[in-house]
Amino acid sequence: MNSLLLIIIVILLLIIFTLLVKVYLLHKSIEEITKGFNDILTTDTNTLISISTRDRYMRKLAADINVQLRQLRKERLRFQSGDRELKEAVTNISHDLRTPLTAICGYLSLMENEEKSETLQRYLNQIKERTESIKSLTEELFRYSIIHTQEELVPEKLNLSRVLEDNLLSFYGIMQEKGIIPEISLPEEPVWRILDKAVLNRIFSNIINNAVKYSDGDLTAKLTTEGTITFSNRAKALTSVEVGRLFDRFYTVESGRNSTGLGLSIAKILTEKCGGKITAEYYEERLYIKIQL
Repeated sequence: MNSLLLIIIVILLLIIFTLLVKVYLLHKSIEEITKGFNDILTTDTNTLISISTRDRYMRKLAADINVQLRQLRKERLRFQSGDRELKEAVTNISHDLRTPLTAICGYLSLMENEEKSETLQRYLNQIKERTESIKSLTEELFRYSIIHTQEELVPEKLNLSRVLEDNLLSFYGIMQEKGIIPEISLPEEPVWRILDKAVLNRIFSNIINNAVKYSDGDLTAKLTTEGTITFSNRAKALTSVEVGRLFDRFYTVESGRNSTGLGLSIAKILTEKCGGKITAEYYEERLYIKIQL
């Protein structure tokens, strides 16, 4: 009787030991799959998931995941190729448009000195206005296409208050024309950051330009000691849905017919390149664009 009991205990212990080994191997396989999956998603590698266990179910799971990863890699390469071709096409088209547009503007300037009737002068003014608009849109397209290839930043120590003031001052004439008196709130102490000055100027310029263009008559710019810049303006015609798409490429609101819809998209790309974050909110008929640097 005692021998039989001992045999049963030994068998049970062997079963428990076998199950524990099985659980350990399954746990190890799951960790290997998780690590391999994370490595593949975060790095540009052709390596597939491999596991050390011989368990057929886990190996089948790894094989099924690898099939999907191959398909995902194929789709990603196709997307990257198409996106690169699109950027190159935009760059080439915008570059090709700049030369004839510059020539047209030159001829229009020459015609300003010629004697002409009042009607002809009115027509020429309209042509000049439309040409300048097309030239501006072409330049914006060109800038958008090249920012993806400009990976090297030139960081330097910058006072955010000074850079923000300079950018607001550059829009003083346009603000005067639109009757906008900006409310500016800056901390008494300098707010220093290590950033690329040209990139930071482009971010501020695009946001201020957007605010001036679509504002209902006001503009507020506030900088905190923590390096958060908030631009706000009244925009009764906006909706929360439109605000949610402001950073999308080529998206424009109904009133932005002469815009490419790239200004805020460029600002977002450049802000993230600098390690910052940009968001947009809308409440009480005011648009708030916040940058955290």
